[in-house]
Amino acid sequence: MIEFDDRYGIKFNILILEKIKEDLTDKNIELIFTNSADIQEINKNFRGLDKPTDVLSFPLDFMPNLPLGSVVINVDFAKNMAEKLGHSVEDEITLLFIHGLLHLLGFDHEEDSGQMRKKEEKIIKKYNLPKSLIVRNS
Repeated sequence: MIEFDDRYGIKFNILILEKIKEDLTDKNIELIFTNSADIQEINKNFRGLDKPTDVLSFPLDFMPNLPLGSVVINVDFAKNMAEKLGHSVEDEITLLFIHGLLHLLGFDHEEDSGQMRKKEEKIIKKYNLPKSLIVRNS
């Protein structure tokens, strides 16, 4: 199950995100939608980076009955990127969710040898989504 906290106020059907989550884990996940100002504050407080970002992941240590962790998505970023790249906001949010979820599962594209990129590409192909964050940034 995804515990959804929409602090942004966007209408979004999380059914596809539930399906993707179920493909990857049976653990619950907290999903938060927010704006650039709020994610900048979170980024500053938890990572020491005083700037907005697209998505943040906060894994929890494994304990029975606790969620896997939290994914925080910047909807302002998603809207801007979707417009820039010519696809839907829903697709961009889904890409950000996949990226954040993979980080919760222990993937790290900054340190691995392409495993996270391969996993993202496999999920993106299955769900017929646009290019991933890692592919766009490489």
